[in-house]
Amino acid sequence: MFSRILPHKNVTELSHLGKQFSTSNQRNVKVAVCGASGGIGQPLSLLLKQSPLVTKLSLFDIVHTPGVAADLSHIDTNSSVHGHVGPDQLKESLTGAEVIIIPAGVPRKPGMTRDDLFNTNASIVRDLAKAAAEVAPTALIGIISNPVNSTVPIASEVLKKAGVYDPKRIFGVTTLDIVRANRFVAELKGLDPATVNIPVIGGHSGVTIIPLISQAKPAVDFPADQLKALTERIQEAGTEVVKAKAGAGSATLSMAYAGARFAISLCRALKGEANVVECAYVRSDLTDAKYFSTPVLLGPGGVEKNLGYGKLSAFEEGLLKAAIPELKKNIQKGEDFVNKN
Repeated sequence: MFSRILPHKNVTELSHLGKQFSTSNQRNVKVAVCGASGGIGQPLSLLLKQSPLVTKLSLFDIVHTPGVAADLSHIDTNSSVHGHVGPDQLKESLTGAEVIIIPAGVPRKPGMTRDDLFNTNASIVRDLAKAAAEVAPTALIGIISNPVNSTVPIASEVLKKAGVYDPKRIFGVTTLDIVRANRFVAELKGLDPATVNIPVIGGHSGVTIIPLISQAKPAVDFPADQLKALTERIQEAGTEVVKAKAGAGSATLSMAYAGARFAISLCRALKGEANVVECAYVRSDLTDAKYFSTPVLLGPGGVEKNLGYGKLSAFEEGLLKAAIPELKKNIQKGEDFVNKN
């Protein structure tokens, strides 16, 4: 059902992806990164600067963005880079954007959950969504800011209030869960990670992350105890990085890589490439949760088709049952935030 469309062995493959489209179709894409000076934003912007699909890279943050833009602008690729700093320049940074990627917010520290970030990051995402609604209402928006389970509903409610909401155009970027699952399975089975495809459904925190090992390509098999441990490692991989960095940050480099993969997939879809598939957290009626991550077929208008999650194993059915109540609580928290603020 799900196959990786984007090879990701290294930065070279990421940066050269879609070159055949850039030569045959000159309408390349303007991408805006909100939170471009941060730990995710800088390496994410670096990867996007290398893509031939990106004609204009617009960077926004509340500090340091002109310096980041000046630095990136010296790289010998064809895209132009523009830095915008502070609330007064937010709308200018988003004007005309076709893809908006939002990694803005505070990172997790040891002992923090994604939910602990809620109050700060919720306000940031709300304000960015308001600006996007006004000056880039048809942009494809990818949200990285945690907690994704709640920030996607926040942005959606803001766009609804502005009268420009299109559920096909807003995504929670869960790509890092897929990247991690591919890597961890490959390590255990002695495979090349670039040949492994693991769909990951549900949400983007803890028990809401549901790796579908039963649908792995190539097929793999694990004893029950090893499967449980592997699943829990994928679910808590972000905490693994937070602990390892010992207060110096969270998963920034791997998230930047995953975010660039997703952003470039959106660019490829915008340019008309067929069969671009990524897992993403989107508005959905597949479960009792209003938003749910599954593989989706991407097109110029965003989600072209939700591919669903296929047949689950008994173990995965149990994971789904545990995930739904938590997802519903996270979603409600995001919607309530907008309605109260």
